Amino acid sequence: MKRIAVIVSVSESEASQVVLKSAQKIRALDYENLSARIVYVIDVTTEKDERSTLLKKEGIEVFSRQRRGKKAGALNDALRLRYLADFKPDYVALFDVDSRPERNFIKACVHALENDPTAYIASSPRYISNPVNLVSRTIQAEYHVLNFLLKESAFKQFNGLIGLLRADLLYQYKLNEDAITEDADYATRIHAKGYKATLVTTTALYEQSPTSWKDLLNQRKRWYYGGLQLWRYWDEVKSSKNKKFILSWALALTMTYGILLLLPLVIAAPFILLYYSSNASPKTSLAVSAGFVVYLLILQYAALIALFNFISGRGIEWQAMKRVAD
Repeated sequence: MKRIAVIVSVSESEASQVVLKSAQKIRALDYENLSARIVYVIDVTTEKDERSTLLKKEGIEVFSRQRRGKKAGALNDALRLRYLADFKPDYVALFDVDSRPERNFIKACVHALENDPTAYIASSPRYISNPVNLVSRTIQAEYHVLNFLLKESAFKQFNGLIGLLRADLLYQYKLNEDAITEDADYATRIHAKGYKATLVTTTALYEQSPTSWKDLLNQRKRWYYGGLQLWRYWDEVKSSKNKKFILSWALALTMTYGILLLLPLVIAAPFILLYYSSNASPKTSLAVSAGFVVYLLILQYAALIALFNFISGRGIEWQAMKRVAD
């Protein structure tokens, strides 16, 4: 029987009920024909952390630690310490606390990896679970574009490395704890070595988006700063000699800096939204189209700040995002 380790990293700022809801959802996934261990890696500030207590009452394994190396550090710690070192998993599933995968997510992704030895990760299209206001509904529309790009791109980069990964490759090529965006860093390095990511369309995953323009700005500043760090792998990317990958990777890192060039396309946005979304009324479509104008301005501003900070040697701090109860 093959073994799967499921790891969920939890920052200091995540509320107890958000963590508990996550555990209930992850535990209910279909692990048919797999020996599974679920571990929540919790960054704590006190010895008596309520979240750890709640999870243990639910029968969930908890690894409490002082924050080191951000999310990459949490995942590396879980893999190499006693929690999973002796378990020797064949697969590692990574989720965030707001990840809400469909019940067949694990099963569908295992099937995809078993059928493609060149794939290092399998994941699904992403959707927004909290379309509660104009900000999140605008990002919900953005995800339709991102899902299309995931299908077409030769550089499939699943945010957060949310998905099912081959454990041997994850142990061999560890996450970079110095990277601002450890997911894009790992994806770049592993693609350059000839592996690829697989998009599984028979399942889906839902996650929370920012619900304020400020949270969106902070999120994208961090993403774009992390993207600038990836240029240090240019020689490795180029040496892959995979023209489609090289082009997709380069476009992913550069298109952001001219994002305002897409502003004229906002005119067509209401019609596109009405076509792709069964829940979009004409009024909602017009509102989200207006939201796209603000969205593009924020993304352009975030890209410029990231570029300025990168050139001037300043860093980008991670900031907690406000969650919505689900």
